[in-house]
Amino acid sequence: MGEFDGRVVVVTGGGLGLGEAFSRGFAAAGAQVVVADIADEAANQVAEEINGLAVHTDVSDESSTKAMAQAAHEKFGRIDILINNAALWTAILPMKPWDEIPVEEWDRVMAVNVKGYFLAARAVFPYMKENKWGRIINLSSNTALHGVPGILHYVTSKGAAIGLTRALAREIGSEGITVNAITPGLTSTEGVKAHYSNEMLESRITARSVQRQQQPEDLVGTVMFLASDRAEFITGQTVNIDGGQLMH
Repeated sequence: MGEFDGRVVVVTGGGLGLGEAFSRGFAAAGAQVVVADIADEAANQVAEEINGLAVHTDVSDESSTKAMAQAAHEKFGRIDILINNAALWTAILPMKPWDEIPVEEWDRVMAVNVKGYFLAARAVFPYMKENKWGRIINLSSNTALHGVPGILHYVTSKGAAIGLTRALAREIGSEGITVNAITPGLTSTEGVKAHYSNEMLESRITARSVQRQQQPEDLVGTVMFLASDRAEFITGQTVNIDGGQLMH
């Protein structure tokens, strides 16, 4: 028997990077996993390998998130856990001074990284409310705690995820739903390794108390704990996971 037998987990951006690690981790623990991603090929492959459900999802679009939640409920009969992971991230956002960020780029980051979390949560909320049980985990970033320059739109969006977590936790706690966030450090996913130099990754190692590269699996255990029955009295919190780079 797995810890999440009978639970249904929606992982946005679940076909690649951290999302893939979460999808595989929950599936291994017995959950039915909905791999919600705009990257269809990756989502389909992961879903096939874990016997889950792939759903094409643009989290910045309300109709798409509603269709995602409906498909998940129609397939599995419930939705218990949402991992808000889909985001535009630093590797595809070239660093630049804040006053050179195009307004269109700023708006797109906010649409995916902030509105996307809001829309995905609102889409699954009725199904969680129906069962008086739910877990929402939002991925923020330790850049929001550190104030990293050169990516103001990304850092701002990840700070907003913390504010969203705290306010939403107060709004829906009475429905038996908890809302928490994690702030990962730079994690060595395939995408990160493809876009960042070894020198950049090595510089993060020396800044950490646990001096090694951060791996996707370093996040999975905390996320699964926050999604479990064991964390039923934890809500509105932000857990920093970066090997002790920042002490928060």
